[in-house]
Amino acid sequence: MAQNAVLSKISGPVVQATGMLGAQINEIVKVGESELMGEIIALRYDRASIQVYEETSGLRPGEKVERTYNPLSLELGPGLLSSIYDGIQRPLEAIRAKSGDFIARGIFVNALDQKKKWKFEARAKKGDSVKAGDILGTVQELDFEHRILVPNGVEGKLEAITSGNFTVTEEIAEIGENSIKLSHKWPVRIPRPYKEKLPLNIPLITGKRIMDTFFPIVKGGTAAIPGPFGSGKTVNQQDLAKYSDADIIIYVGCGERGNEMTDVLSEFPKLLDPKTKKPLMNRTVLVANTSNMPVAAREASIYTGITLAEYYRDQGYDIALMADSTSRWAEAMREISGRMEEMPGEEGYPAYLSKRLAEFYERGGRIKTLGAKERIGSVSLVGAVSPPGGDLSEPVSQSTLRVTKVFWALDANLSRRRHYPAINWLKSYSLYLDELQKWYGENVAADFFELRNKAMQLLQKEAELQAIVQLIGSDALPDKERLVLEVTKMIREDFLQQNSYDEVDAYSSLKKQYGMMKAIMAFHDKAVIALAQEVTFDKIVNAKEKHTISLIKRQKEDEALRTVNEVIKSLDHSFAK
Repeated sequence: MAQNAVLSKISGPVVQATGMLGAQINEIVKVGESELMGEIIALRYDRASIQVYEETSGLRPGEKVERTYNPLSLELGPGLLSSIYDGIQRPLEAIRAKSGDFIARGIFVNALDQKKKWKFEARAKKGDSVKAGDILGTVQELDFEHRILVPNGVEGKLEAITSGNFTVTEEIAEIGENSIKLSHKWPVRIPRPYKEKLPLNIPLITGKRIMDTFFPIVKGGTAAIPGPFGSGKTVNQQDLAKYSDADIIIYVGCGERGNEMTDVLSEFPKLLDPKTKKPLMNRTVLVANTSNMPVAAREASIYTGITLAEYYRDQGYDIALMADSTSRWAEAMREISGRMEEMPGEEGYPAYLSKRLAEFYERGGRIKTLGAKERIGSVSLVGAVSPPGGDLSEPVSQSTLRVTKVFWALDANLSRRRHYPAINWLKSYSLYLDELQKWYGENVAADFFELRNKAMQLLQKEAELQAIVQLIGSDALPDKERLVLEVTKMIREDFLQQNSYDEVDAYSSLKKQYGMMKAIMAFHDKAVIALAQEVTFDKIVNAKEKHTISLIKRQKEDEALRTVNEVIKSLDHSFAK
């Protein structure tokens, strides 16, 4: 310990200490008599600037600062799933049991239960040569096979390994002179290593038609959901957590309102996983950091989430991380930067905002893991952005759009019209379409993207026609253009709109999505032919098939696909002159 390390200045969550010669950037320190947890973020000679992860009121210059010689690190091992942590991995349930409903300052609780015993089943044998990433054995964690790996930086001969019941701190194996336990620590700001990044060409299936068909994301991909207040960012992310085909969900509530986070914390434990019919929390880790919690911990919460995701990725699982919202994270950076009197960039954000956002999203991806027997894992990142007043030209939105490849633009007008998901199909985009064409063609249908592109062209045509309709009304348009308006209304209401509270409509398989689109586009194509043969417009729009198509969304997959085939067969008869 540096004996003369003392506080010299306090400015909100950022304090300065002198006598810190030899300290390291990102080192954790204990600040003041209450031993508040802080992290060194700048050094100049023997003076350190420290961001404190707890409330700093009451601190006085002259109080001691104690070094720990360790960076901010997470405790990784069995027991993470179904846990609720704050931004620096303090377990909130355990803290409440210890200090009541409010987190006491300076309180310390281990992230993992130190007393619980886990049944470890060894896979490796004594005498094996092992290296980082190899599987030593497994622990059953709720519904998951938790794989205990050789830690990074360790390799050699396995001197001893034992199956049995162990706590996370007891030795299960020896590799050379290294004692291996069920848990280990990893610095949050250092990405975990892997062998190779793989092409991103497998979709992360969400069950949401506008996402999967029009603007898909891949496993290991990055997406942004920007939108104004009340447009559905949080609801969309919760739906993604529930229905996406990721193995494990990491949900980071970063600086959101307390009532929103309360909804998440109370609702997630009640949600049933559609795949297993067991609680969704069995494959979820929540990181809760509300807007009234210390701002520095908000800045750390994003790194906590991505490190947890990488840990499970290295075991060979597909992880989906929901960050809600990165705007609050950026605001935390802005406040800390201002306290440090750094030169501000655009709108007061630090000049390194874009770099930090890029570094975060770059930690996503689909990879081959370390180890002799490679596994494939992925981390998909979905970040909500809360631009003030819905202005997407502000720095956080623009910096995010530069580094993410999917843009789901939420629209307050659609939200007010009760159109859910309120994703604007004209402003949104996905840059993964080319990579996914082969997969969709082989696994769903060869003409999947052809139908998708025709539907998008009709929606764009509708937007152009709306300006004319507002001036002269739709009845003054030619029948061919009136047909465009009718078909795009079907696309919007019967395909894009989805009811999350309907047990069937909440999730659509890709085959059902294809069938629905095929039926709508068949209606359009045959209606165009019928118009050319002078069938009346009223007969076309009043065809019984139009009503039948609107019912498909509430039918289960097998019934829906039968209905699609029946509709396509009967259209010729209905449109006969």
